[in-house]
Amino acid sequence: MHLEDPQFPPLLKGRAVRAPVRPLAEACRLVQARKLGAGDVVWSRNTARAEFAVVLEPEIALERALQMGPLLMVALGDCLGSLCPPKVAIQYRWPRGILLNGAMAGEVRIAAPSVPAAEIPAWLAVGADLDIAAPREDRREWSRTSLSEEAGPDITRTDVLQSLAAHFLTRLHTWQEEGFRPVHDEWLFRAEGREEPVATAYGGERIEGQVLGLDEHANLLLKAADGKVRSLAYIDSIDFVEAGAP
Repeated sequence: MHLEDPQFPPLLKGRAVRAPVRPLAEACRLVQARKLGAGDVVWSRNTARAEFAVVLEPEIALERALQMGPLLMVALGDCLGSLCPPKVAIQYRWPRGILLNGAMAGEVRIAAPSVPAAEIPAWLAVGADLDIAAPREDRREWSRTSLSEEAGPDITRTDVLQSLAAHFLTRLHTWQEEGFRPVHDEWLFRAEGREEPVATAYGGERIEGQVLGLDEHANLLLKAADGKVRSLAYIDSIDFVEAGAP
């Protein structure tokens, strides 16, 4: 199936890869080789999945730059909300899951150089992927779904990537002007577990509780059945890249 290449906003510069190359891994490789910088986007020509990774050069410590993860989740939610019919419920599963009508359809990941949390990283790569069409072998995996199954066959990879890039820049501008609070509030509005307790996998255990929100480091605040509030560290879900790693 041939699709037109996505057209990105002027502040972003796209670079295409072909499957099975994954955009986030390729972005990390190229930024370490000094071939990519802030605003560069790596995207996949795979038509069955929308895959996108953008390189950033933060001016704040890693522990706060991790806010880019929830920000990209919200941007993807904005994108899907604009493309999908109202019947499609969009939710976020901490730390990185994107749900459509209650089933996993994609995720958002962050990769960064291996530096202390209080240090400013030289770069950060944040990536999203969303299943457009479920692989045939996954048809019986009821915990997963795809955009075509939930919203119909007319929304393409290119539609998602173009919309996601635009919404990401809009959210990034708001974050720069107003801080993390608007992102947090939009994330919480669609968070799985906001209204009913949810079981969250963390550190090899399943922790059940009601989602209260995120703190400034994107850690999940979860109210357990005993009334105690637990903080689950978002940084534990980050892909750290050692200097010189391929």
